[in-house]
Amino acid sequence: MPVDAIPTKISVDLHRPYHEQPGLHTRWHPEIPFYCSVEPGEVFKVECFDSSGGQVFNTDDADDIAKVNPLSIHCLSGPIEVKGAEPGDLLIVDIQDIQPFPDEPWGYTAIMDPAKTSAFLNDKYPQMQKAIWDIDGIFASSRHIPHVKFPGFIHPGIIGTLPSYEMLNKWKKREADLVDFHASLNDGCTVAALPNPEGSYIGQGVDPALAKKVGEEGVRTVPPREHGGNIDIKNLSRGSKAYLPIYVKGAGFSVGDIHFSEGDGEISFCGAIEMHGIITLKLGIIKNGMKDMSIYNPVFIPGNVTAHYGPSRYLTFQGISVDDDGKQHFLDAKVAFRQAVLNAIEYLKGFGYTGEQAYLLLSAAPVETHISSIVDVPNSCVSYSIPADIFDFDIMPKEGGPIIQPNMGKTAFPIFMSKCVLENECLCSSSLLCLLSI
Repeated sequence: MPVDAIPTKISVDLHRPYHEQPGLHTRWHPEIPFYCSVEPGEVFKVECFDSSGGQVFNTDDADDIAKVNPLSIHCLSGPIEVKGAEPGDLLIVDIQDIQPFPDEPWGYTAIMDPAKTSAFLNDKYPQMQKAIWDIDGIFASSRHIPHVKFPGFIHPGIIGTLPSYEMLNKWKKREADLVDFHASLNDGCTVAALPNPEGSYIGQGVDPALAKKVGEEGVRTVPPREHGGNIDIKNLSRGSKAYLPIYVKGAGFSVGDIHFSEGDGEISFCGAIEMHGIITLKLGIIKNGMKDMSIYNPVFIPGNVTAHYGPSRYLTFQGISVDDDGKQHFLDAKVAFRQAVLNAIEYLKGFGYTGEQAYLLLSAAPVETHISSIVDVPNSCVSYSIPADIFDFDIMPKEGGPIIQPNMGKTAFPIFMSKCVLENECLCSSSLLCLLSI
């Protein structure tokens, strides 16, 4: 007996602007209309744009990165109604498969405009740049970051359910309070992305008054929250399962921001291998699951797809909560994480990588990060482990120091910049190609 084809519930045309297509949205709000419905237990496919919504292209320049509007990122596919779902239930999300589009086997990692994004090392690497990755089966390699190749653990950066008005207002108040607090300190910190109608989109054929309302009230998709959202868990790949709280009738499930691979932390903000993708899902319901199992934040079960690097084949860097200037911080895991990343970047530069190349590589490759200690005053300790076997040369420490590899840095023209002139001076590092000079 022939097996019925798995239906595609949401399709996208990668050659048309996302904001001319239905079944897509860029905000969270309880009144975003459902695009389609599924029965619990039904297996189906969803097509997704990359996180930029098709604003980035497979080219050897970063002009597109300079033009990306961060207010319109995270073009999500959905919302999908799950029949029978009620507030207080848990949504079971079975991720059965994720693949790139057959005719689009590529992805990108980028450093975006530091004035508009919250990348981890904006102060160290402010130039807008990108690296293209070619996808060959389960492996990724880059013409812009030579001598590396690794398998991808393809996963959605964003899965979530629609919030209720109660939850929406809770999110907005606490994030606005945080912004107000830091404004009172005058510390210049950007601590939250508050509602902003620019870049808001909730699909075709929607009442303009509702679209305007969602633009003004809807919350941004940048952070993770109680409903899931931008969780960026690299192990949430094929065979994984997620349990998401349900706040509205029908759940309103959405998915997007597909990544071919990602290092823990996605440190360059646009830091995974961002790609267009097709995800196969099965959704289920646990009635009254939030109260019965005391689950009010998402719970995940990673799948069986995992790394096969032996424990002795990771090179692990330590970071402690002492910043670049030698100032002691008290058990600050973020400072410790930053120092571990900076230590790893400096080490990789010894083999000929530019700092920017190493930054993007560590953001995209399957790096493992752990909080090794958070109780030993005054220093928290973060460990940052790079799988040595992703390189085609030996990165282990040895007498005589690292050996610079061929075709690195300026010779390889690894990463291109779109704008690098200020007061008639090139801001590129000496190992990068300035497009304005050729």
